[in-house]
Amino acid sequence: MDFMDKNVIVTNRIKLIPKAILYHFGVLTSKIHMAWTKMVCGRLEQRYDYSIKIVYNNFPWCNPTDKQKRAIEKTAQRILQEREALINYSLADMYDAEHMPKKLYDAHQANDRAVMAAYGFDESMSESEIVAALMKLYQKFNTNIDRVIKV
Repeated sequence: MDFMDKNVIVTNRIKLIPKAILYHFGVLTSKIHMAWTKMVCGRLEQRYDYSIKIVYNNFPWCNPTDKQKRAIEKTAQRILQEREALINYSLADMYDAEHMPKKLYDAHQANDRAVMAAYGFDESMSESEIVAALMKLYQKFNTNIDRVIKV
């Protein structure tokens, strides 16, 4: 996931979020969104087949305070800065599980903490606990939609 300039032509295999901001990047690169993705996303071989309709549109976004949103934006910016410092690395090299640069790893850890705080989740939650909490948020959201539709 990254920001692209207006000169990039997007193909049908690329997902684009028009007018995305650092906050979106921070949440979507967090372990919370990754846990959601692992649970609901389709797969092609071992790779994720990310669907806007299934994964993104159904993702239960939090409602952060201004302070929490700024914290996520700050940690998201740090991730991008650490990536820029790794100019000779591809994204695949940067995110190699065994060789991820420590500063980039630390930036992601800080981002995860900021996003977890915005959701009101405890930092020690396991991935399955995160998914369970997200499913509760999703059900709450859909229950409210059902009521609106029935009225």
